[in-house]
Amino acid sequence: MMNGWDNGMGTGGWVMMVVLWIVLIGVILWAITRLLPSRRTDAQNAQVHSVREPEAPQEILDRRLALGEIDTATYDALSRKLGTGAGTGGG
Repeated sequence: MMNGWDNGMGTGGWVMMVVLWIVLIGVILWAITRLLPSRRTDAQNAQVHSVREPEAPQEILDRRLALGEIDTATYDALSRKLGTGAGTGGG
């Protein structure tokens, strides 16, 4: 009567339609998660947005001595200039 339209798509057509929509929605969700920034927990946000306080001059001096950037004589001289008096005492 309607040249094959009386049965609709058939089972195979419906299965393919469902698979198509599942894949399409999956791709859209994947794209959204890749394009938008990820949501983090409060602890992670606190770490990301926290501003490091600047190091104190003595801390910088201690770090440079520990890394071997300066020798003990330079460390002692700079400590005296800073007024901390935190020289190595040894020599």
